[in-house]
Amino acid sequence: MSQDKPSIILVHGSWADGTSWQHVIPLLLQDGYTVTAVQNPLTSLPDDIATTKRLIDAQQGPVVVVGHSYGGAVITGAAAGNPQVKALVYIAGWALGPGESVSQLIGNAPSPLVKAIAPDAAGFLYIDREKFHEVFAHDVSPVEAQVMAVTQKPANSVTFEQSVESAAWQTIPSWYLLAQEDRAIPPELQRFMASRIGAKTTEIKASHVPYISQPREVANLILEVASFAVK
Repeated sequence: MSQDKPSIILVHGSWADGTSWQHVIPLLLQDGYTVTAVQNPLTSLPDDIATTKRLIDAQQGPVVVVGHSYGGAVITGAAAGNPQVKALVYIAGWALGPGESVSQLIGNAPSPLVKAIAPDAAGFLYIDREKFHEVFAHDVSPVEAQVMAVTQKPANSVTFEQSVESAAWQTIPSWYLLAQEDRAIPPELQRFMASRIGAKTTEIKASHVPYISQPREVANLILEVASFAVK
């Protein structure tokens, strides 16, 4: 890695794992960045924050942290108080405030995704495979969406009820990529969160997973932020 380039940490959301960044990772690597995709257990928000924090702490030099969807809640907690982190990037992500949960926010703006979620016997949540393409990734090819549905990593229901103690965006510059056709997190709710945290916001015509459907645009934003992070 070039000495003047920050490390980039990619944090997945619910119903996915680190390999969901597979279209973005090569674009960042070819530009000379050290990239790490976190593999969070999705067992609790504190567990996921601890896992992500451990990887942030393992980096040398400045760090840019990117979170998709629930991964936004994770980076909000994991990067808090860490001077090593120079920028946060939310990709249709949950930018929670201290003491605030995903359930509290989504309760004010219900989405089609909510009606497509079902728990298993242990309280882990899945998206109905028959509805996955429509509510989660409608701009992804049917074949890729099918694979995403089959390989989805369930999230413990408790993750959506838990909150962060402090919010990294209160002290770290933030960017937000807003998905205008999102059926998981309503665009108006994304707009509210982006505005509240003072993020530099870009809007994109995409489903909830622009990092899969439009990886070049997502990578370009991350690269733009990474350039800022070393100035």
